[in-house]
Amino acid sequence: MGNPTTGVVFRPQEPPERLRAVVAAAESAGIAELWLWEDCFLEGGLTSATAALAWSDRLRVGVGLLPVPLRNPALTAMEIATLARLFPGRFMPTLGHGVSDWMGQVGGRVRSPMTLLAEYAGAVRDLLHGETVRTAGTYIQLEDVALDWPPREVPPLLIGGRGPRTIRCAGELADGVLLDAVVDVAGVRAARATVDEARRAAGRPGRSTVVVFVEVDPRSADQVRDSVEEFAAAGADTVILQGTEEHPEPEAIITALS
Repeated sequence: MGNPTTGVVFRPQEPPERLRAVVAAAESAGIAELWLWEDCFLEGGLTSATAALAWSDRLRVGVGLLPVPLRNPALTAMEIATLARLFPGRFMPTLGHGVSDWMGQVGGRVRSPMTLLAEYAGAVRDLLHGETVRTAGTYIQLEDVALDWPPREVPPLLIGGRGPRTIRCAGELADGVLLDAVVDVAGVRAARATVDEARRAAGRPGRSTVVVFVEVDPRSADQVRDSVEEFAAAGADTVILQGTEEHPEPEAIITALS
């Protein structure tokens, strides 16, 4: 494949007030994408994304991921649509299960996370495409809901996960899959095959996007470059580098990528 898109993660272990400087550094260095997390109970993904988009002119900003038990799908679609209209072509949302223990802490744990994710992703996708949604699912109930301000340019909707069932769901319902840093090169290769096969089986045109987070030591420029090449060769369209827990700061990665 050709050269992959690359980017960096602003880990939420960094304080929110650090975000503006990182956005400025990424924009100045010509980095394509900046990704944010919505880990409990750190920083809000949508508020952080709004700030990052407002502080930049070119940078694309992704959130990986928005845990579906935390928001009604109509609200999520409203928020995504608003950002897509304010910053066309620059916001990349991802939906996912969320960490089970955290979802339990907030009363959001469900008996069938896959059922919830599929119902939720389908509803959000249809709302973003301007449809009126009527659904009475196991978890999602919407009655004649439609967005008054659907996005003119619908952003690609990703599903985040690493298990084969979640990856298949991404192929069937979404525009691609986001793989976290636990997934190795072999896992990316397997996910590429799974998501593509699921998309074909669902009769959906086009190609699914595979985005992968890769943890690297930000002090090692060689590791940064080698990781991009390895994961791209395995089938990743986009390789997003994140620092380690001990060294979460993204500035050195930005320098290595620029």
